[in-house]
Amino acid sequence: MLQNNPLLAQLKQQIRETTPRAEGVIKATDKGFGFLETDDGQSYFVPPPAMKQVLHGDRVQAVIHENGDKTSVEPDTLLEAGLSRFIARVQKRDGRLAVVPDHPSINNALKARIKNSLDEASIGDRDWVVARLVRHPLKPDDRAFFTQIDELVAKSDDPAVPWRVTLARHALEQACPEAGNDWPLRDEGLEREDLTTEPFFTIDSEKTRDMDDALRIEPREGGGWRLTVAIADPTAYVEEGHAADLEARTRAFTVYLPGQNVTMLPEQLADDLCSLREGQHRPVLACTLEVEADGSLGDYRFFAAQVRSQAKLVYDRISDWLEGQGEWTPDAAIAPQLHALRDMTEARAAWRAEHALVFKDRPDYVFDLDPAGNVLDVRIEERRIANRMIEESMIAANACCADLLAEHVGHGIFNVHRAFDPEKAEAAHEFLTAQQVEVELEALFELPRYKELKRALESRDDAWLDARLRRFQGFTSMSARPGPHFGLGLAAYATWTSPIRKYGDMVNHRLIKRVLKGEQAPAEATQALTEQLTERRRLNRMAERDVKDWLYVRYLTPAAKEQQAFEAEIFGISRGGMRVRLTANGATAFVPAPMLHSDRDKVAIDDKEGRIQVEGEERYKLGDVIRVELIEAREETRSLVARPAM
Repeated sequence: MLQNNPLLAQLKQQIRETTPRAEGVIKATDKGFGFLETDDGQSYFVPPPAMKQVLHGDRVQAVIHENGDKTSVEPDTLLEAGLSRFIARVQKRDGRLAVVPDHPSINNALKARIKNSLDEASIGDRDWVVARLVRHPLKPDDRAFFTQIDELVAKSDDPAVPWRVTLARHALEQACPEAGNDWPLRDEGLEREDLTTEPFFTIDSEKTRDMDDALRIEPREGGGWRLTVAIADPTAYVEEGHAADLEARTRAFTVYLPGQNVTMLPEQLADDLCSLREGQHRPVLACTLEVEADGSLGDYRFFAAQVRSQAKLVYDRISDWLEGQGEWTPDAAIAPQLHALRDMTEARAAWRAEHALVFKDRPDYVFDLDPAGNVLDVRIEERRIANRMIEESMIAANACCADLLAEHVGHGIFNVHRAFDPEKAEAAHEFLTAQQVEVELEALFELPRYKELKRALESRDDAWLDARLRRFQGFTSMSARPGPHFGLGLAAYATWTSPIRKYGDMVNHRLIKRVLKGEQAPAEATQALTEQLTERRRLNRMAERDVKDWLYVRYLTPAAKEQQAFEAEIFGISRGGMRVRLTANGATAFVPAPMLHSDRDKVAIDDKEGRIQVEGEERYKLGDVIRVELIEAREETRSLVARPAM
């Protein structure tokens, strides 16, 4: 009865309210102790016994203990668990079952049970699983950590482990959707213009199967060009609300990973019926746009059509041919078009450089894999003229789509990009002022003034300045309403040129068709849909990065054993060291602070400024290109460790 005594409860509450406390997130170390990091930047020591009650990432309240000049905390209340659903490896020891979370800062073996629907005999030691935390020591009535295994992801010896584990980690689908084999062309009440005799062509990579754009271009007599962009038309087969449409809506994008694609639409549609394959009649949604001699856009017209691609062209062959290299030559009907498209591309790029913004060209790194998923090579693919020809054509077509939807519908799926995160804009302004960049705060939010600022910054050609500004930059998001795209320097941008691989483009296709038929537009996309599209794109990019990290570790393990040296660019500096990107293959590696000097006290890291001093002199800063030696490749954490080359 004593435990229900209201006076005792009141006394406990009073003691609790008067005891010094802290709230924050647990950061574990590999030494057994940890730290409680508060939101305002304070850090409290968590001794090893207390760390046994928490996991890395837990948000907790803790009691502050003062012992002379030493301060520590003891977590006693769980606010939010750092683990919920997670990927883990099975550990079977003497008949006991546990899982070890696949996390670089968590090496705890957590007791586990297997979900009733799973066959326990099918799950062995070291297998990969999806698990869920069901008990936590800081929860009321829980005395220890306990987990449940919900799904077998891959056997320990499965060569597809990097792909299966990564997709499962981000809760992405493991396989392409299945949705039957009968796909008749729907009667949508659209008149399709017959362009099957026109010499359209596609430009893609050698292995591309889901070809969603074909081009036709001709010079105009008075100067400039007439460009027709024909885009695959999956909505001609997939009705809104159909099972395949609902599945595509859920997936939102095709996932492109090294060695594996997981399509948004059923493969029969993505790689066959909708793909603009050479010699095949295909329904398309098209746009003919007038490009003036100075590269500016004139009138445009959207329409439905039938086309037949007359050539499947490859980026490198076209670039070689236009540069006077190689033995390949295009068909006589295509060759003059490639020259015209090159000229239009140069004009468009020059116009955008002056009136909008142009991204800096960065190389792509392509993995060559054998059938077992082993990396044979990592190739650099530069963005050559043929790549730019397609890029400029698609940007122009998407700008026209944004204009059409804004004027005739008022909504759609728009790509909106703010130059700076609103919460970081003032800090960005202070930083720019400190760098003698005179700009008003309002200019960071106004597109015309931002374009002037961006050009001024690029003229400095300062890699450190560019890298520091990335801390403040915003992200691209999907919006139902038109909004500026600061990255491209355009007032509005809406993509419709990749409907095989982007659900938002399918939405825009349906809206364009409504305009063509003179029908009233439906209600605008919900915030739930635009947020899902934004989130799924983020997850897809994280999955691609994670698979690449895994493959890089496997590929560069021999180089780490030999302590091979590489040229690398510094792109991140933290209190623990610096992150670098190897320019030869795109892999990222971490250089720990102790590797910068044998005496750690002689290393001063300013992570906010992105600079590192060694023995009182600045030695490294963001954007610098240095030589590093790989010294370790850790497959458990998919990470590479390096040190400055001697």
